[in-house]
Amino acid sequence: MAGPPRAVAVLRHAVRQGLRQSPRPVLVACSGGADSVALAAALAFEARDAGVSVGGVTVDHGLQPGSAQRAASTADLLRDLGLAPVLVERVDVGADGGPEGAARIARYAALAAAAEAHGARVALGHTLDDQAETVLLGLGRGSGPRSVAGMVEEREQDGVPWWRPLLGVRRATTRQACTDQGLPVWDDPWNDDPAYTRVRLRTEVLPLLEEVLGGGVAPALARTAAQLREDLDALDALARAELLRLGGDGGLPTDDVAALPTALRRRVLRGWLRAGSVPDLQAVHLGAVDALLTRWRGQGRVDLPGGAGVVRTSGRLVLLPPGATGPAGAEPEPHTSRSSTRD
Repeated sequence: MAGPPRAVAVLRHAVRQGLRQSPRPVLVACSGGADSVALAAALAFEARDAGVSVGGVTVDHGLQPGSAQRAASTADLLRDLGLAPVLVERVDVGADGGPEGAARIARYAALAAAAEAHGARVALGHTLDDQAETVLLGLGRGSGPRSVAGMVEEREQDGVPWWRPLLGVRRATTRQACTDQGLPVWDDPWNDDPAYTRVRLRTEVLPLLEEVLGGGVAPALARTAAQLREDLDALDALARAELLRLGGDGGLPTDDVAALPTALRRRVLRGWLRAGSVPDLQAVHLGAVDALLTRWRGQGRVDLPGGAGVVRTSGRLVLLPPGATGPAGAEPEPHTSRSSTRD
């Protein structure tokens, strides 16, 4: 007996193991585009043998004419595939982050709420090509190694598990899988609008890189992201162990933390500040706290978002809550030449 077309088989194989590793229900986020429709079809097929409930969610952003009808059509398609429950979530898109960013914020909030209501994890249709674009964006913006490391297949945030099983699958494969199965696909006109940076990366930058470098650029970027994630995960684990060893109610010992390699030291500081509920921590804040260790000149309190602050006193870094000016009974630590020469 002949098997399914190659593209269909690739999609089913991509979701099979991840679907079976948890009995938790799955909700597929489906826009009606080729990537998410192909993902929904693959999950619907594999759910029969996996014994896992698979439903779908489509989000109506209300930003384009006919969006409600399009969301309803997508929901009908998901029902035809056998998914249940199928939800249509209408959202109000704000203004923060521009049209693209604001739509994303509203969409993810709706998906998270649906997942929480149904005790489900959310399956997203991001592909290898999306991963390559994400890596290029991170490189161009200089937004740090985690950004360059791209998206992860599984991530839990605020109790909601997010699952991206297609990060090893090309965009062309998802479209072919839809064609092979006779599934209708909606092409969002925003995906061809050069006003959006990601569209220009997709239509101009990546094709040029493919031409100049002789092909294989998108898979190479995805491999680089995967390798970098391995390194970052190892550093993060080491930093957590160091913070557990060094941290305490009395703050962090300056000499011990300053002696750590830079990549480890900054992770320890970031983890310490986040554990202290410092919101919106940026690189400039982290750098100023790090300077209390590595460029100590007797400087005073470092102010942090939310009104908290950090001071160096009695050989320790101390996190002060909002409104506090200093730790009770402590004297500022005198500046010494030994501390000032640390790098």
